[in-house]
Amino acid sequence: MKSLMLGNAAVARGLYEAGCSFIASYPGTPSTEITEEAAKYKEIYCEWAPNEKVAMESAFGASLAGKRSFCAMKHVGLNVASDPLYTCSYTGVNAGMVIGVADDAGMHSSQNEQDSRHHAIASKVPMLEPSDSEESREFAKIAYELSEKFDTPVLIKMCTRVAHSQSIVDTEDRKEVAVKTYEKNIAKYVMSPANAIKKHPVVEQRTKDLTAWAETSSVNKTENNNSKIGIITHSTSYQYVKEIFGDSVNVLKLGMVNPLPVELIKKFAAGCETVVVVEELDPIIENHCKAIGINVHGKDILPICGEFSQNLIVKCFKESGIASLADVVKDYSAETKFKLAENVPVRPPVMCAGCPHRGMFYALSKNKITVLGDIGCYTLGSAAPLNAMEMTLCMGASVSSLHGFNKALKAESEGKTVAVIGDSTFMHSGMTSLATIAYNQSNSTVIIVDNSITGMTGHQQNPTTGKNLYGDPAGRVNLEALVKSMGINRVRVVDPYNIEQCEQALKEELAANEPSVIISRRPCALLKEVKHPGPISVNPDKCKSCKSCMKIGCPAISMKDGKAKVDDTLCVGCKVCTQMCKFDAFNV
Repeated sequence: MKSLMLGNAAVARGLYEAGCSFIASYPGTPSTEITEEAAKYKEIYCEWAPNEKVAMESAFGASLAGKRSFCAMKHVGLNVASDPLYTCSYTGVNAGMVIGVADDAGMHSSQNEQDSRHHAIASKVPMLEPSDSEESREFAKIAYELSEKFDTPVLIKMCTRVAHSQSIVDTEDRKEVAVKTYEKNIAKYVMSPANAIKKHPVVEQRTKDLTAWAETSSVNKTENNNSKIGIITHSTSYQYVKEIFGDSVNVLKLGMVNPLPVELIKKFAAGCETVVVVEELDPIIENHCKAIGINVHGKDILPICGEFSQNLIVKCFKESGIASLADVVKDYSAETKFKLAENVPVRPPVMCAGCPHRGMFYALSKNKITVLGDIGCYTLGSAAPLNAMEMTLCMGASVSSLHGFNKALKAESEGKTVAVIGDSTFMHSGMTSLATIAYNQSNSTVIIVDNSITGMTGHQQNPTTGKNLYGDPAGRVNLEALVKSMGINRVRVVDPYNIEQCEQALKEELAANEPSVIISRRPCALLKEVKHPGPISVNPDKCKSCKSCMKIGCPAISMKDGKAKVDDTLCVGCKVCTQMCKFDAFNV
């Protein structure tokens, strides 16, 4: 049956059709919807894990038990999960194990622009990369076949455009797969040095066998249009190439990006006078071609940074200085540009009206406190007008960086520097960071901004919320008890809607001569179960146009005709702005 599906939903459909039984993931844009969509199939058990490493290890355990498993994460999440990845490449699997990773070229929601193909190469694990929703469904099924045939975990690499674009998918029925019997096998599954030494040659031979498979597999497709120009490409770049050139050039689309075929590429290149590799981010296919003796163009004419588009590829071909490439795009003038979103005005992200983090960040900014931040929607505390966050590195780094910062500067920084980390991020990586503060006793204050949900990726549950992925009651981690059990004696909870309370807590904890934790607790304003008092308004006769209320950066507040104005379609009535006004201009 044909259906219109997001790429992520199509991956989930492929997992279902392939007989997947177990999924553990950590939410990370642009991969999150794979697990959310898979949870709609009653045949698949799904869960949110505290972090990606735990998710992958859980999926490995399910595979070991004999059931096809899956885990999903974004590219930086694969860094966290790289420890089990590199070793389960050696152990291999029992039932099929597939790992979804979603890259974010253009950094729409990420702190870096890394290329996950490097992880596939380094871990010596095969990687498939679909270019549309139907391939996303199909490749998920092929991945399980590869996993069990070659005794290996298999990576499926998505990217923002494939994950979040829709195209037609031809769905099929689920294939029920018999549970594989688990058999004790110490030599296979215990990676002590003596066993691992024996497995490395096995992995190398597997790579050779997979390369041979890639030479003839249907996931790699050649389109011979009798052109002198050949383009080797993959993923969304293939879609751009087809939209620009149609059938006017030869195309080799690579669906398996690790290991890459050799003879197939040589044969394709032999039929062309000029070969161009069109790939986003790093020149992995290009370098492979050059390593096997093929002269190709690639990053000499195309950028290594950012997303590609049809217009960008046309521009680069025109400006390449290569006559044949400029000629093939000569018909594309400025008037015939592809209609893309390139001219849409930029709308920078801001914390929502009523965001519980705003009051705490205002208190931090007002008191000129140095803030080392973390990954979450609260990272927007770095934006104007608050400008309250000065560092964001990776999940959990705020806390451990604060420890190092204060150990280095001691009294110079201890009374005026804090870490800010979300509840979900604290469970992900913050606990071990806080452990080093408690253990090594830096005089550090950590603020856990607990909004009762994983906010940035779309309101997923986490171990502190008391609900599982399905919204059912689950084990709940008590943050206060956890922090105290780790050796932090000074723990207090504040309401971030109360600026005076936040300031008082900051003053007292920063003055203390021992580690402390402030839990800033208020549910996310967008949670359905949160009831708001409703919008407030401004009495223009009392407003003195001082713009103090603008200092908190609430999108519901603006200035009109020299007076503050509240947008009642946005305002939730948090009353943080009323605490800024000395003239009682707000009607509560």
